[in-house]
Amino acid sequence: MRSIPIPVDVSKLALTCVKAPRPRVLNRDTGEIKTDKNGNTVYEVTVSIEDEFGRIELVKIGITGEPPIKTGDQVNAVGLLGYVWEIAGRWGIAYGRRRVRGRRQERRLKINAR
Repeated sequence: MRSIPIPVDVSKLALTCVKAPRPRVLNRDTGEIKTDKNGNTVYEVTVSIEDEFGRIELVKIGITGEPPIKTGDQVNAVGLLGYVWEIAGRWGIAYGRRRVRGRRQERRLKINAR
C-alpha cells in the first residue's frame, strides 16, 4: 500500500503533551532505536488532542530530534501529517510532523523575532 501524507489542520485542536518525549524503539528485544534516513534519532511524543466539541484522543507523534517540550506543555505541531498504514489485515493512521514546539517556547520565539 502506498502511503500518501494527509495534512492535518490543527487550528481548532488543543494539543497537550501527556508523556515526555522518548526515542522510538523499533525492537524491544534488541533495544534498536528508530532513525530517519539521515541517521537522526526519531522521538515519540504522546499528546492528547481535544477538538472544539470536547472529544479527546491520545496520539503518538513521531519527530526527528529531541523536541524541547515536557509533560503538561501545550503543543503546536507544525506541519502535522497523517499516514494510513496496513499490516496483516490491520490498519491505522501514523502521525508525523516537521516540528513540535511548546506554546511557551513559541511565544518566546515570536517576542525575540520582533
